[in-house]
Amino acid sequence: MSEETKKRFLVLHDYGMGGLWWWIHARSARQIVETFAEVEIVDDPQTLARYAGFDLTEVDIDASVMPAGLDGLREQRDAQRDQPGFGALAGRDVVYLRRPWDEADDTEPFVSFEELGRDGRRTRQVELYRDGTAIQTGPDDWPLNPPNDLHDPELAQWEIGQDEFEQAWQGARSTS
Repeated sequence: MSEETKKRFLVLHDYGMGGLWWWIHARSARQIVETFAEVEIVDDPQTLARYAGFDLTEVDIDASVMPAGLDGLREQRDAQRDQPGFGALAGRDVVYLRRPWDEADDTEPFVSFEELGRDGRRTRQVELYRDGTAIQTGPDDWPLNPPNDLHDPELAQWEIGQDEFEQAWQGARSTS
């Protein structure tokens, strides 16, 4: 395709404690999220206006060399693309997951039930502890809520139905 068919997109890699930003020239937003892992297209008009004057790195999606940070996200996506489950959760309005907690001990939850919105951010969560305690939390409880990459093939293995999530939610107590 010709260069004229590309548009400029504001792209963010939100890693929780901060983020990396670029202007990426691509044919579509979909092309960007299928080329780079853990990125989101920012289309909020106020944010676009605010960043319009920033001196962000401009990137052509077809360039052979990417700037630092974006290069690793492209390599990560390349490694994921042929794995079973790649993109299986992308494009859905709501996704439900039941994930084991990383490195859980007696003071940490060992399972997390998560409801994710279309953008991959948690909207509700239940933390289940080894003693049977279940705590429900929402966005007001989380100082950080970076998006989950819904193209990540690893996430597909943790998918559950809405009924299983709602059962965990109803059985959990609120933090407030």
